Amino acid sequence: MNASRATTPFNDNASSRKEAKPGFRTKTVATRLTPVELAEIETAAESAGQVLSEWLRGTALRAARQRPADPNELLLAEVWALRYALLNFFYAGAQATSEGRQLTPDSILKIRDQADARKTQQARKLLDGFLGQDHEKEDRKQ
Repeated sequence: MNASRATTPFNDNASSRKEAKPGFRTKTVATRLTPVELAEIETAAESAGQVLSEWLRGTALRAARQRPADPNELLLAEVWALRYALLNFFYAGAQATSEGRQLTPDSILKIRDQADARKTQQARKLLDGFLGQDHEKEDRKQ
């Protein structure tokens, strides 16, 4: 997208429509496309059941709002997964021993899969909590 310009607001009776737009949009973002690129985008919008402008707006906003990969978050996710897996392995192993049986390979894989499934979410939760505490401390100092 290579240009951004303000357009003149117009009265579109948004209140009379069933689905009102979120806020009054007054800015335009323009870009140049090849005919092939335009056809690709039109096909994608049509497949999504949206008009071209809605699809472009939604796609651009999703991309802009995506959280970039944070190396700290990735590292914390792996550490959290390792901790989760180890604690669950020890617990499952102790429980199996007390019941006179062995820990099965399927149990180990299940624990690993659970750790992998939850690690990113838990890392974000931990970081958000940590960063939130830092902001609270700064607010108290001021």
